[in-house]
Formats: sequence, structure tokens, C-alpha cells
Amino acid sequence: LFYLNFKGEIIKTRIIDNIKNNDWEDITMDDEYLYVADMGNNYDTRKNLSIIKISKNQNLDSFELINFSYPEQKSFNYRKLSIFDAEGLISIDDYLLIFTKNRAKKITDIYRLPKIPGNYNAIKIGSLNTESIITAADFDKSSNLLALTSTISFNKYYLLIIDNFSIEKKNDYKIKMYEIPVGKTQIEGIKIINSSTFWLTSEQEKNGNPKLFK
Repeated sequence: LFYLNFKGEIIKTRIIDNIKNNDWEDITMDDEYLYVADMGNNYDTRKNLSIIKISKNQNLDSFELINFSYPEQKSFNYRKLSIFDAEGLISIDDYLLIFTKNRAKKITDIYRLPKIPGNYNAIKIGSLNTESIITAADFDKSSNLLALTSTISFNKYYLLIIDNFSIEKKNDYKIKMYEIPVGKTQIEGIKIINSSTFWLTSEQEKNGNPKLFK
């Protein structure tokens, strides 16, 4: 885990032993814990999806697993236009919400998990017609602001803003969509600073390095 200051500089590297990175996609937190989403599932073939729960106390190196599956998924055969891939995770009240990366329909399905370690069927609580595939998520509890990043064809990326997001309301949100003016890259993370300012991160590119945008 890498800790950054407000200038975007890495100030600490924290090593947690005995965790395997199958396909880490997002990270979120609450007052006590970090939650790392090992839920990348590019072709709907994985059967070992999990959220890694890690104490925010940097003197501890233990972790617990929240293992999960999608009860709607009946086949694990290779599927290019995957339905059960996911790259967005937020913490809201006593729950974690997963935002899927539905390549087939260009929507995101929202699944709920408890924060208690164990084995679960994720509960589908709604869908958003994002008209694109979701690559990251963040939620600001003080303003009930949900921010998502997405792409349609991997050439351009977008910022999606939803005001007054609630775990109780499942559908019918007004989604504001803005193109992110950073050129061709692969936006994979977002952090809300305020209602008009965000941190964005990209994956390491074949011909370059990971980038941090504000």
C-alpha cells in the first residue's frame, strides 16, 4: 500500500505479508479500516473474488477477507463482453457497494456486501444507466456525492457525478457526465476532494508510467 501526501508524493510504503494480488482494482475506507477490492474479473472466469480488510493502524500487518460471489452468475466460461467484472468500490454506512463493469450493456450494477469477514453472495440492489463501463468509484458522506470514472472504447475517459446518492435509492439518478481532458490513458482510481475537484490515477501504460491527476 502506498501513502501519498496532498502534493501527490509517496511518503510511505506499507507491506502486508501473505496477500496475493489476483487483480486489485479499487480501495476505500471507513474510520477504522481500509478495504482493497480484489475483484477484477475481465472475462467472468474468476471464482475467488474478495475484499481485503486491513486496519488503518500502520503498526498492524494482519488482514481479513470478505469473500463473495454474484448469485446471478451461473457460468464461468470465458466471455469477452463480461458482465461480472468490477472496478469500483465505496464504503457507505455499514456496507460496501460494488459497481460492476458491464461491458455487454454499458451499465453498472450495484451490489452490497457487509463489512464483516466471511463468505457471501453479494446482493444486487440496483443499476445505473451509465452508458459506459465503470473503472473507479468514490463517495463523500458529508455531501452524499458519488463520483465514478468510466470509458466507452478505452480511447476517452469520463467523470460521472451523482448528487444525493443513497443506499436506499436504487435507480433513477440524474448522472452528469464530463469528458476527462487527459488524452488516451487508463483512468483507474478517483478520490473526491470537493464537489468540483478530484484526484485521478491511471494504470502503468506500456509506453509510460502511472500518472496522478488533479
